[in-house]
Amino acid sequence: MGVRTSAALAAGKVARVASRLRGGGSALPGLVAEKIDPALLRHTLGALPGGVVVVSGTNGKTTTTKMLVALLRAHGRSVFTNPTGSNFTRGVISSLLGEIGLRGRLAADLAVVELDEAHALHFAAQVPPRHALLLNVARDQLDRFAEIDHTAGLLTTLAEATTGALVLNADDSYISRISGLVDPSFRVNWFAVDPSVADRLPELQEADVRFADDDDVRPELGEHDAHLLPGEDGRALTVHFSDGTEVGPLVLRQRGLAAMINATAATVTARQILGADFSVETAAAALEKVDPPFGRGEVVDIDGAPLELVLVKNPAGFTVALGTYGGEPVPTMVAINDNYADGRDVSWLYDVSFESLRDQGVALTSGVRAWDMALRLRYDAVEVAEVETDLDTALDRFLALHPGRATRIFCTYTAMMHLRRRLAERYGLARFGEEQGA
Repeated sequence: MGVRTSAALAAGKVARVASRLRGGGSALPGLVAEKIDPALLRHTLGALPGGVVVVSGTNGKTTTTKMLVALLRAHGRSVFTNPTGSNFTRGVISSLLGEIGLRGRLAADLAVVELDEAHALHFAAQVPPRHALLLNVARDQLDRFAEIDHTAGLLTTLAEATTGALVLNADDSYISRISGLVDPSFRVNWFAVDPSVADRLPELQEADVRFADDDDVRPELGEHDAHLLPGEDGRALTVHFSDGTEVGPLVLRQRGLAAMINATAATVTARQILGADFSVETAAAALEKVDPPFGRGEVVDIDGAPLELVLVKNPAGFTVALGTYGGEPVPTMVAINDNYADGRDVSWLYDVSFESLRDQGVALTSGVRAWDMALRLRYDAVEVAEVETDLDTALDRFLALHPGRATRIFCTYTAMMHLRRRLAERYGLARFGEEQGA
């Protein structure tokens, strides 16, 4: 390893300590290190014996990555990951700085990293992934990604840069097309929902990604591909492989069909990586122990009452969140920011139906776009009791108004990060990444 890489690691570690003392900035140390050595990822992750697994797509990256890491670790693999949800290359480097010495040696068998669709290409230019798991395509951050075709193109390029094997979503037409664009000899495994719940897919998808004509045909699943089979109670699930192998029935700690699909994707990928070492018993036990990632349906104990944090960032994601949680009669707050990591353009809120909130109303809207959110709710005849743009004041007010009651906050990414940090300070919760050693 060169002097430049050593200097980058040293500077990044200093920035990491300073950032933690100030209480935030998970990506800043990575930015510092990357400025000094732009090839830092190649010099550190490039030599891992099991290579690198990249998880990308519009929705579900953080949850799926956490599940996949849990599956691999349960099978005895030592895994490096970026557990904070900071899915730019500098976020990966920031996580790396907490686990690597100044000599650049990382004690891991392989890496599993969640990456933003655009930053995945920057990453792959340095470290071509051995495996790539591509989840879905939906409109997200229109100021950065423009239209859905551009996002699909980014994921196609990532697939072409992958050296070993792919795992693809058979229910997403944009993702399924990728298999026809890579070398025919390339190994591809699929995940999908069982036909018995196919009618629930439209709520998870943009209209543009559904199979609507003869040109788009769902691929037939092979023996190492899997269907998701939800239980009749709506809580249990089974991952059924075409060769008869089954993982489950099991119950996740995170609610909803989207979480079940993420678990299915993670299971197919784990089996692809582990091969004959894959154990259905070990996999089922591992999935049942995975807590929701920060802010993705995470439940925080507030003096004995549950507060549920639900990340929302695009029409499909907010629609899924409302379908999972919106009909429950609990006091609700909605916090919408328009910072860079959220996407500057919040017009997507008008593509979400908020009718499920009409009966109970919304107790409070907050964030940079609090008034915009209140106006949007008014168009759907949802009453908003209060508007407070300052997140700290809003959180205090919201909790004070509903002591001892179950509550819920729908929030965009930077709003969630801010609120979760404040809750950690007040209630002694783990900070971002601490539960996975980052």
